[in-house]
Order: sequence, then structure tokens, then C-alpha cells
Amino acid sequence: MENHTFPNLEIAVRLHHRLVLIHPFPNGNGRISRLMADLLMQQLGEPRLYWGDASLNDITDLRKKYIDALHAADSEDYTELIKFVTT
Repeated sequence: MENHTFPNLEIAVRLHHRLVLIHPFPNGNGRISRLMADLLMQQLGEPRLYWGDASLNDITDLRKKYIDALHAADSEDYTELIKFVTT
């Protein structure tokens, strides 16, 4: 953040992805990492990220799109995850 390498939105998306990737909790990793990304955005004076109109816990097309975007981010392609949180 100090080097301003990425825009605030991408920093929050990368934080979210990294927390989900390391999977620090037995349950609720997605929820906690989404909360952390939103808190970071708030701290930076930015609006919260958009996580869709439905629960990401339920098996839906929205969740599949979210999971696919996370998988793309595993290969350092954050495009779909950024698109997901801004659509």
C-alpha cells in the first residue's frame, strides 16, 4: 500500500484472495476475508466491495462465478475477481 503499486480496489481484492488462499479458519474463511477486504476499503475511504445480490454460501451460479474468479486469482489473474466485486 505504501508504494502505491496497485489501486486500492486491487489491494483489497488481493487481500481477500490471499486470506481465502491460506485458509486460516476451519469455517467461514470466505466471510471473514470478504469482511476484511470491506474493512480495508472503508479504512482507505473507498466504498465497500460488491459481493453479489445473494449469499455466496449457497450453491448458486453467483457462487460458481465467485469461485471461478478465485481460481483465476490463484494464477495471479485478478481480472475476474475485480470484475466480480465491481459488477
